[in-house]
Amino acid sequence: MYCPPAFREEELPALHDLMRAARLANVVTSGSNGLHASPLPLFLDETEGPFGTLYGHLARANEQWKDTPVGDALAIFMGPDAYVTPSWYASKKEHGKVVPTWNYSVVQARGAIEFFDDETRLRSVVERLTALHEAGRPEIWSVSDAPEKFIRGQLRGIVGLRLPITSLEGKRKMSQNRSAADRAGVAAGLAASAHPDERLAAAQIPQD
Repeated sequence: MYCPPAFREEELPALHDLMRAARLANVVTSGSNGLHASPLPLFLDETEGPFGTLYGHLARANEQWKDTPVGDALAIFMGPDAYVTPSWYASKKEHGKVVPTWNYSVVQARGAIEFFDDETRLRSVVERLTALHEAGRPEIWSVSDAPEKFIRGQLRGIVGLRLPITSLEGKRKMSQNRSAADRAGVAAGLAASAHPDERLAAAQIPQD
């Protein structure tokens, strides 16, 4: 990933925060049949390995797990993104030498992926994913709420994945290369947007 120094995010806690906030990742592998990519909810276990380990599952019918991966897998976590119009820049009125751009944050995690279908491991992954996304809801659903026979049948329809992270790259492109006045203009413009993602991006723009 091309990442100029001004936009590079290297702090591990910040990278993990971006990954957790994204929730859904695109998992990319390359096999003998070419590239495969699946959008998947994953959870991060920070206690496993120097960068953490990702867990999730995909449908058993998905060809991705059947095509033995060659080299590392890539998990892409996209954060808030937003189009930035030059009209928001104070410098537009000063000299007019401005062009549109796009603000965004992204983390790319790489590592050797493992697929598994052991029922005990699969159930643990499903339970942890469920607990993560049910947390804070007024009525929390858990795997044990469904009939045991039904759950075991559902588990037979999926395959688990484990991706120990060996490298992490983070990029937070949020107008850091602009003047304070330009950043303020972008933040105000995005904050007034009707698009939720753009309002989230506004909050990430650094201000002096």
